[in-house]
Amino acid sequence: MEQVVYYHKRDKAYPERMRPYPDMPAGIYTKGRLPFEGVPSAAIVGARACSVYGRVQAKRYARELAAAGVQIISGLATGVDAAAHEGALEGGGVTFAVLGCGVDICYPKENYPLMRRMLEHGGGILSEFEPGEEPAAWHFPQRNRIISALADLVLVVEARKRSGSLITADYALEQGKSVYALPGRVNDPLSEGCNRLIAQGAGIAVEPSALLEELGISANHRVLENGKRKLAKEEQKMIGEMKKGSHTLEELHQATGYPIPELSSLLVRMQLDGLIVEEGKNIYFYRE
Repeated sequence: MEQVVYYHKRDKAYPERMRPYPDMPAGIYTKGRLPFEGVPSAAIVGARACSVYGRVQAKRYARELAAAGVQIISGLATGVDAAAHEGALEGGGVTFAVLGCGVDICYPKENYPLMRRMLEHGGGILSEFEPGEEPAAWHFPQRNRIISALADLVLVVEARKRSGSLITADYALEQGKSVYALPGRVNDPLSEGCNRLIAQGAGIAVEPSALLEELGISANHRVLENGKRKLAKEEQKMIGEMKKGSHTLEELHQATGYPIPELSSLLVRMQLDGLIVEEGKNIYFYRE
């Protein structure tokens, strides 16, 4: 079982994405990994009592984003959150949950198997609350500021007019993050929050490719076919370089011409798939 690790703001490992905001906690408890720095991330949040359509779309967006190397952040709640985590795993990616209780408590309990799969596939569970602290109603709106801080953009999938997901969207806007919403029928209470966000200027989530474009990722990174991953042309080029010997991140940048953020995302994905190994700080070689 994973140990609980506490990272204080004084620690180098404290998430860089959280540092700019004064309302962030002094420290964060973690099981598993912290989100990767320099790798694109998206938060997908929405209604607990979502519709079948909402669940399908949350999973679809998470799957396609994860397949392109995007980390998925959510809250492990029932409904949209759980679907987002599941979709990320289906896409072969990593996903992270920010809880409204201690990291040693799975809430809701029925998501324990999902939490285990997240950890086994290289993700992590985070919380500002001490281990052993039970969930409380006020914890969940408070943790939402961390979900948005860890993400480069936030996607809201189904939300009633007073949904907690809208709190996440508000935090994201305050933090200067992009917010997208899935449009819905104007007379559907589950879509009222999303439609209002769109009316107020949020991006319209019509296709996952729009979010990938926002993150600066090309559509050809989506490399799932018949449930099996094929190497993208970028990965093939990087493997060709690493077959010549070990490379630093900067050397790979010079050899391929790929931007550092995109390169970092690819390297994480390739490590998770066992294609390459990091033998030192930002030094990589191809695993024959």
